[in-house]
Amino acid sequence: MDEIRPSSGAPAHGLVPLFPPGLQAIYGECRRLYPDQANPLQVTAIVKYWLGGPDPLDYISMYRNVGCPALDVQEHWHYVSFGLSDLYGDNRVHEFSGADGSSGFGFELTFRLKREVGETAPPTWPAELMQGLARYVFQSENTFCSGDHVSWHSPLDNSESRIQHMLLTEDPQMQPIQTPFGTVSFLQIVGVCAEELQAAQQWNGQGILELMRGIKIAGGPWLITDMRRGETIFEIDPHLQQDRVDQGIETEGSNLSGVSAKCVWDDLSRPPDDEEDSRSICIGSQPRRLSNKDTEQIRETLRKGLEFNSKTALPPISSQKQSHERAPSRKDSLESESSAAIVPHELVRTRQLESVHLKFNQESGTLLPLCLRGRLLHGRHFTYKSINGDTAITFVSTGVEGAFATEEHPYAAHGPWLQILLTEEFVEQMLGDLQELNTHDETKLPKEYSWPEKKLKISILPDCAFDNLLQ
Repeated sequence: MDEIRPSSGAPAHGLVPLFPPGLQAIYGECRRLYPDQANPLQVTAIVKYWLGGPDPLDYISMYRNVGCPALDVQEHWHYVSFGLSDLYGDNRVHEFSGADGSSGFGFELTFRLKREVGETAPPTWPAELMQGLARYVFQSENTFCSGDHVSWHSPLDNSESRIQHMLLTEDPQMQPIQTPFGTVSFLQIVGVCAEELQAAQQWNGQGILELMRGIKIAGGPWLITDMRRGETIFEIDPHLQQDRVDQGIETEGSNLSGVSAKCVWDDLSRPPDDEEDSRSICIGSQPRRLSNKDTEQIRETLRKGLEFNSKTALPPISSQKQSHERAPSRKDSLESESSAAIVPHELVRTRQLESVHLKFNQESGTLLPLCLRGRLLHGRHFTYKSINGDTAITFVSTGVEGAFATEEHPYAAHGPWLQILLTEEFVEQMLGDLQELNTHDETKLPKEYSWPEKKLKISILPDCAFDNLLQ
């Protein structure tokens, strides 16, 4: 990338090709906010994406924002991307589908960075951060929504900062616009600490963003990222975790629908050497694999991460025929999924089990109370997907549609994917029995919990046990 200072003013008649309508529409919204900054500093891709370059964003404009003293909003740098929406309308990057829908992916990214004392020009590292997010969108064809979280696991500016992850929200100043190629909204990147990301995952992103708006040094009303912030919102106000986050999970539920984990399950209904055991996680045996479509359905459940639908449904198990007929739409959001009931693949039958034994490592086990209280008691589902193979364990409540576990047969397996349906009464009982897992203290392992009348056993094991089980 290189830095230039292009004119964003109205082009002369002969320069119209240099200012295509989609680009001009975004410039117009920027000029509305910054009428005195007609020529902002800009980072541009040297080789455009549509010419084979690696950077999907053609430009990132950088503005100096004076803030708003009346709202106690500090001065900061404001970054705006150009390229996730359709700038040109000639199919060079995005397929043009008319002015009535979304333009390209339907959004552009923005970022607000605190201006340090004596700083006369905006740092350019946020441009590379935005390019990285744009590359994810283009490569995965997943769009972002307000409230989504991004696990980055590295300081956003490659320093020693605690700000290592991101949440996304509507930009507080930039309004959605209508272009000749469709609508464009503006999603703002907000830098957060690991503890804030975890709270957003376990509760929801919108709730954490609202808490940050109320704390000036954590972002304030316009959610300005300060890379020098050394305290989390929970260190600034220790009451937030219990009074807001834990209470929010209790009353609203959790938006965390699944995690990658160290986990296995055993069918206690059959002897270990039974060849009909379709899960086949026995030591020394070769586990049968899920079909590609089933694997994708579990990944879709995990990829959703945040969901805002009050009526949740598991992704249906699709037949091979249908999986070839309909390719995923590029503009599907993280929450999109078919609602049609599709017959399970005929080569992998669904099996009802009489008794099961679940095994988790300690990190996964500590999420069981969240799974039960924040998900199942709110009519939702929660999936543990093994990091070592195809094994998956999905807990479902009686309100979840599309499950193959039923109240009559609460334990059901489709290949190595186990579903466990728990009634509200049983969930309450389990929460009481698993109460010690709520603490983050190290527990002496192994730990075993058993409900003989329900024919269910759960073991919390050290990590090394899973290395041995799945080698």
